Amino acid sequence: MAKIKAAVIFGGTAREHDLSLASAAEVISSIPRDKYEVICIGITRKGRWLYFPGDAESIADGTWDQDPDCTSAFISPDPLHRGIITIENGETSLKKIDVVFPILMGKRCGDGTIQGLLDLSGIPYVGSGVLASASCTDKSHTHMVMDDYDIKTAQWRLITQREINYLDKKCSEISSELGFPLVVKPANSGSNAGVSFAHNSEELLAAVKLAFSSDNKVVIEKYISGRKLEAAVYGYDSPFCSAIGEINSPDIPYDPNNFNVSTGDDLTIPADLPKDIEEKARETAVTAFKALGCKGMARADMFLTDSGELLLNKIGTMPGLRKNSVFPRLMEELGYSHDELIDGLMEQAMDNADRTY
Repeated sequence: MAKIKAAVIFGGTAREHDLSLASAAEVISSIPRDKYEVICIGITRKGRWLYFPGDAESIADGTWDQDPDCTSAFISPDPLHRGIITIENGETSLKKIDVVFPILMGKRCGDGTIQGLLDLSGIPYVGSGVLASASCTDKSHTHMVMDDYDIKTAQWRLITQREINYLDKKCSEISSELGFPLVVKPANSGSNAGVSFAHNSEELLAAVKLAFSSDNKVVIEKYISGRKLEAAVYGYDSPFCSAIGEINSPDIPYDPNNFNVSTGDDLTIPADLPKDIEEKARETAVTAFKALGCKGMARADMFLTDSGELLLNKIGTMPGLRKNSVFPRLMEELGYSHDELIDGLMEQAMDNADRTY
């Protein structure tokens, strides 16, 4: 019986490049070779696509793109091809693909751009589609959908680039409505680049200007102090939620050089919660997943305030997939080994594609 040809795409031009490499290396190592033939496509920091025939260790240590056997490659948008075209010495060749695992995060990677290309190609792929990926990346869209579904989030306001000439006025209005402290974020930024706290008017204005350096929309949220809860949502037609975990870390300022604050080492599963809060958190995660149109998998971040109020922080459609990352650890608590999780995601993607295409 022929093996399933699975392409793993990793890297990318976003700040999350290194996180992508770390996840991809462990995913590739976990793909069962008796069932799958693995084809690796890496995207360099400058956006060059390369077919990579080497091993996972070179991906993990970041030296993969120095391999002399790398060749230019790209996914053909033509559904007739349904595969990857490689270019070597002026000659092209086609590698047919059955399923793609796009382990890409951040802008121009996990925000629906790659998903759009894969939709054009007609190749099944793991995870959410264009709209859900874009909506979860864009924090203002996430807020708007949650507001429509009566899912509580932090109080928020939006400033667009068209209002940039009136920043003093807008910042004054927002601070009067929300009060301090505030968290200022570029609307589209997978990492904490451009994210900062504001405790007064001067800091708010500076934070908004900094956020505009990363995106043309800025989201301002009321700072939430509380417990940090995590949930893994898995599936397509009938998504289900894991047990609720808790990140046991103190409140620290956002560090743009360390945006992946939780490595999974500081995660407690299950979180010590009253039964009603646990059920509410799981319900909130699944409802948000469905409302945003997510598929396959997502990590839901939530806050439990000191007053007992549950607030959704964000939904990540491409969570970290190292064995010790939050999403795999939560799924492991349900009995899914890393190998089973990766295999299941690709199987579901191929099953779902029968209806999508």
